[in-house]
Amino acid sequence: MADVNTLMPMRAKVVSSKPMTQIERLVRIKIADNDASEAFRHRPGQFVELGLMRLGEAPISICTADSGQRELEFCIRNVGRVTKAIHRLVKGDTIWIRGPYGNGFPMEEMEGRDIVFVAGGLGVAPIRSVLQHILLGRSKYGKITLLYGVRNYGLVLFKDEYLDLLRKGERKGVKLYLSYEDQNDKDFAELARELPDRVTQGMVTKLFSIIEPPSKNSAAVLGGPPIMYRFVNRELAKFSLDPARIYVTLERRMRCGLGQCGHCIVGSGTDVRYVCKDGPVFTIWDAMSMRELI
Repeated sequence: MADVNTLMPMRAKVVSSKPMTQIERLVRIKIADNDASEAFRHRPGQFVELGLMRLGEAPISICTADSGQRELEFCIRNVGRVTKAIHRLVKGDTIWIRGPYGNGFPMEEMEGRDIVFVAGGLGVAPIRSVLQHILLGRSKYGKITLLYGVRNYGLVLFKDEYLDLLRKGERKGVKLYLSYEDQNDKDFAELARELPDRVTQGMVTKLFSIIEPPSKNSAAVLGGPPIMYRFVNRELAKFSLDPARIYVTLERRMRCGLGQCGHCIVGSGTDVRYVCKDGPVFTIWDAMSMRELI
């Protein structure tokens, strides 16, 4: 079996591309070379560089767990030249991939603990791989609580998947809670009437008032805009969670993936980090104490 050279782009084919919202698509690809496809392994929270010839590359988190299936999924937001072009790809088109990069989430350290997920908007994509990993090895982890906040119903990512978890997740030991910001959202209002103990109007932090308090032994996994982390951390502190067991992903700061371009450097003096190499996963303790990290 061939080793994967993370510096060398590998040719891949688009297996499918489906719209999830007006600006996000779920793109599934498969590395063309069978040996390289078999050799490609990744941890939850890692990312790759997806590229198109003559256009460039974009860092994208892998949003599926490494389950042995050789297809990879990416939730891609249309925010620039490269991602716009990726949105136009169809089944059979060529795309280039290099990686994986970054440290990923410390899944072994979280074994035996209850897990609290908090996701805001697109932040649900990188932590989806963590949830899938846990479900594949369900007996290794305790109770799972997932808090997911969005602006409106039309922006819910992986809608069918998460609505199914909302209604049936307890069969897998997962309790999913949803929050929405748009007071006039009729779809969410109807969902809130159906499941008033699981759906509420407001910011994602409002969900902490209706969930079962997590145990002090819990670990937390956060994905979303960095400003969200400060407010979520305040809520988690009320439950006395150890900051060293609260993990955040800063995948939004990725660029080259190699620590060469300098765009993700944070800190100062002798305490400097490269988010792409030392992260993108950090503890909330590091995130709050490191200058310019969030």
